[in-house]
Amino acid sequence: MDSKIIKNNMKLFLVIPSLWALVSFSCLSQEKMEYNKLTPQEKIVIIDKGTERPYSGEYTDQKKIGIYTCKQCDAHLFMSEDKFDSQCGWPSFDDEIDGAVIRNPDADGSRTEIVCANCNGHLGHVFLGEGFTENNTRHCVNSISLKFISHEEDKTDRAIFASGCFWGTEYYLQKEDGVISTTVGYIGGETENPTYQEVCNKNTGHAEAVEVIFDPQLISYEKLTKLFFETHDPTQVDRQGPDIGNQYRSEIFYTNDEQRDIATKLKNILMEKGLDVATNITSATTFYPGEKYHQDYYQNNGNLPYCHRYIERF
Repeated sequence: MDSKIIKNNMKLFLVIPSLWALVSFSCLSQEKMEYNKLTPQEKIVIIDKGTERPYSGEYTDQKKIGIYTCKQCDAHLFMSEDKFDSQCGWPSFDDEIDGAVIRNPDADGSRTEIVCANCNGHLGHVFLGEGFTENNTRHCVNSISLKFISHEEDKTDRAIFASGCFWGTEYYLQKEDGVISTTVGYIGGETENPTYQEVCNKNTGHAEAVEVIFDPQLISYEKLTKLFFETHDPTQVDRQGPDIGNQYRSEIFYTNDEQRDIATKLKNILMEKGLDVATNITSATTFYPGEKYHQDYYQNNGNLPYCHRYIERF
């Protein structure tokens, strides 16, 4: 082959990857530009991993109900219900939204940094074993790394399902894309702030249930409700598998008329298919979060549900 042709081909071979790298870099740069613009003070903390002065942040003492998001990318990070007063000078949380935070040990091994899992923005540090709360964890976060969305401003939605042991109900619901957080707890009874033992005694009227916070732009209430019907036996009354008692009943607690109508429609579809559906559809009352050791049970213990399994019904 002519040496000029070889050289030209080699040049072409070298140019194409270079162009591809340029395009890739351009795309990455464009992705970075989609993040929120930071002030110089915000960059010092979020990008350069600095720390704001203690007691100087706007969220240190805040007790409003809502969600804390990443200042740089708006990813949901922490729920207000997990915030507590550690008197350390920075906002403290004893839990994070599943998958929202990454832990990176500092180079000297003295502390563990926490960053946003979506954009890698610096949040603060996490400390274990201090005994502040039952969860024994303190996410010490810079206020300047956060944004707060109050319950009134929140664009997320809320669903509550009861389908037997809440461990299994949560197991399937929390795996769905678009589900921001799940909390197991109690609802539908008369007793205020019930304990697990009280509910097990079957005299509170409460059902074991799961509260789901989800992004309706990523997953619909109808899809979640279909999954609810497909991961337990909705024909059983006051039981699910080996678990017997009214706390294990099948029930949907709707928070608005649209949810009620969707739940009713899906129940009717199953009944038209011949299933004797026993699921109650009830207006939601106060939901009481369960004990910490019940939260994310299968995720934390590595087991599989014993009375829930997926069966396609729609």
